[in-house]
Amino acid sequence: MRADARRNRAAILAAAEAVFAEQGTSAPTEEVAARAGVAIGTVFRHFPTKDALLAAMMKTLLARLAVEAAELISDGDPATALFTFFARVVEQAAARKTVADLLADRGIDLRAAGPVATLRRELETLLAGAIEAGAVRDDVGGAEVLALLAATSDAALRSGWDSALQQRVLAVVFAGLRPPAP
Repeated sequence: MRADARRNRAAILAAAEAVFAEQGTSAPTEEVAARAGVAIGTVFRHFPTKDALLAAMMKTLLARLAVEAAELISDGDPATALFTFFARVVEQAAARKTVADLLADRGIDLRAAGPVATLRRELETLLAGAIEAGAVRDDVGGAEVLALLAATSDAALRSGWDSALQQRVLAVVFAGLRPPAP
């Protein structure tokens, strides 16, 4: 792919993320094109349908989350990295959740996609580090963390949490993940 085509694709994906986060997934593709600074034909050359654009955007978001998790694994404190990652995901839930819901409603399944598997592995590594550091109970598994993450993100999106409520809810979730005090 030529350099200008790569730049256009990246600009379209970034614009789609912003537009759909602000206006929901019913926003017109023309708005994505305008925000990206490209013609609508350029959008459709890269993404022949809106579903293709949404799926590519979600895969990009998931890949970015996997990179964030990997950075926390290599540079973060194992005792806090999982909690930091969890809080970031919940904070940014609106854009990701809106698109994920739409894709699921349209029958587009990303669970088998490479970015999802990579993210799941990184999350398992964060969890293992937190357990080894004594920051998370040893009876907590990846499935529980994923379920809590999905439920908390969904609640943050649907309930329109303010920052204070989000912090209180995260404190409750995190307290449930931590080992009991001796």
